[in-house]
Amino acid sequence: MAFLMSIDPFSGKTIAIDFETATEARASACSIGLAFIEDGRVVRVEERLIRPPENRYSPFNIAIHGIRPEHTVHAPEFVDVMAEFAADFEGARMIAHNASFDFSVLRACLDHSGLDYPELSYLCSVKLAQRHWPGLGSHRLNVLAAHLGLNFLHHNAAEDARICAEACLAMAAEAEVNDLFELAAKLGLNIGRLNRRGYEPCSFARKPRRAAALQA
Repeated sequence: MAFLMSIDPFSGKTIAIDFETATEARASACSIGLAFIEDGRVVRVEERLIRPPENRYSPFNIAIHGIRPEHTVHAPEFVDVMAEFAADFEGARMIAHNASFDFSVLRACLDHSGLDYPELSYLCSVKLAQRHWPGLGSHRLNVLAAHLGLNFLHHNAAEDARICAEACLAMAAEAEVNDLFELAAKLGLNIGRLNRRGYEPCSFARKPRRAAALQA
């Protein structure tokens, strides 16, 4: 099921991102998935395995995504994967499903590798979906994929990024907005930002306080 638009709600570079981690440590990325959006559709999906620090895994994480030490023993380290995609990230608009997790992984891996943060802005598709589709019982990726009639292999980084992108395309199409960040503004969502100095989380805007009643 494709969602095409006569207008492009994703001006500039727009990339959906997803990480899988090897352990409970945020700096233990073992896989990254990227879905690139152009002209209102997903045009490219990439996945890279990453060798985590000491190639160490926890059984809990293996049970989630199925990636094991033997799969990444010869994989590139995070710094090498970032070198491949650094130009794509710089200045990009990015989306992640549960962005607080994925961007904490990105920050932790950058910190661990001694790399500067790229300059980018991002949105959380969970928060967008919670506001756009409030009637859904859950806003997990598998639920959104079923809602949109999309085939989906959960906890595969490339698949997670692809469904995140398709869900955002669908929301923008249904809302008939010219830009995904315009949709975020309509739904009361603050844009997250990453820059050389640090980061600002993507968050729900505070509802304005009710004005105090005028005194007679």
